[in-house]
Amino acid sequence: MNPKQDNLIVVLDVGSAHTRVLAADVNEGVLRYRGHGQADSTGMRKGLIAELASAAKAVRAASEQAERAARVNIEECVVGVGGPHIRGLNTNGGFELGSRMREITREDVRTAVERARAVERPPDREILHLLPRQFILDHQAGIFDPVGMIGARLEVDLHIATCSGSALQSTVTCANRAGLEVTEAVLESIAAAECTLSADERELGVCLLDIGAHSTELAVFFEGAAAHTASIPIGGAHFTNDLAIGLQLPVAQAEELKLEHGNCVVTSVPQLAEIEIASPHPSPQEANAASWGPRVQRLALRTLAEILEPRARELMHFVRESLRHGGVFDALGAGCVLTGGGSLLSGILDVTESQLRVPARTGTPVRISHMPAGLTHPGYAAAVGMLLYAQRTRMTRAAEDSSLRAKIRELFAASY
Repeated sequence: MNPKQDNLIVVLDVGSAHTRVLAADVNEGVLRYRGHGQADSTGMRKGLIAELASAAKAVRAASEQAERAARVNIEECVVGVGGPHIRGLNTNGGFELGSRMREITREDVRTAVERARAVERPPDREILHLLPRQFILDHQAGIFDPVGMIGARLEVDLHIATCSGSALQSTVTCANRAGLEVTEAVLESIAAAECTLSADERELGVCLLDIGAHSTELAVFFEGAAAHTASIPIGGAHFTNDLAIGLQLPVAQAEELKLEHGNCVVTSVPQLAEIEIASPHPSPQEANAASWGPRVQRLALRTLAEILEPRARELMHFVRESLRHGGVFDALGAGCVLTGGGSLLSGILDVTESQLRVPARTGTPVRISHMPAGLTHPGYAAAVGMLLYAQRTRMTRAAEDSSLRAKIRELFAASY
């Protein structure tokens, strides 16, 4: 196995159902898949880590798989953050550049962002991302990058994505116990958007819904920037549990029925369509019979849809309310993109379109170099997106460091 590599990027996605580790390297600016590992998540409850030892065991198993596949030692990772504790807010801040107009520097941009982020928030909230929506230079709005422009006052409209400090620390501690150092945390909806949304969609206005097992992560982009982030405490596991309770079936059997025969639109299912399923509750006569085996019963497929459709409508109701609360309900010119494992449920796109009144599509992650076709699946959107996000931020920091070194060389050259 090769030693640790400086150009290696590793991401960790601790989901309620699956824990995934993806590894890639960057050669001449090109991101190339190296390997991945996956394990069933343990120690999770309602989208949060409830038992550190069990969760760390799943992380270690996925990490070791990824190490064997990539043939490299994995010591650091970028971790994804999601769940019902995610909150977003928009704020504004700025400052006077002086009595006379002058050129805007990168440091001025940082100062404006720091002024905008200085808003009161509960002590347990941690900032995940500071996402500028637009800069305003001398009352001229709609500026994406003001560096190099001339002005006297600089302001910024800023979107701040926050999470629970304790939830974030639990994820970091879990990774540490598995032998991984966390170098960065990324909001999963922002990561999923990185590999599923086009530039046109971000400009026209689009809502991304990453439907996980216990929560749905939401991110809205408008005019090329993040405008709203939130989390809805409903995911694919809720659909499964509804079936398990409504049909009195084991959860595993309910999950299989949901994936193979489930539909969120009752009218899309033929009235007479039926399937045979094994009943977990034999009659007393069958239980006492010497030759007793699994009893088979017939189930109308519309019965599944009648259970699933209300839950799908409830999910989209909460999405609609979140969009209205964020002031972006009318900003979805490009519609809605659904990703995550829950986005594959039949009929969910139809419910989305009817409830939000916008077109909807399924978002699959773009395929990076050497990546297996099996990873171009909505369930891997957050993990693949984290790779792309980490690569982009690494390149941005490298460019800034190079620019700073060039300025320092200029200062020293001018002093001789």
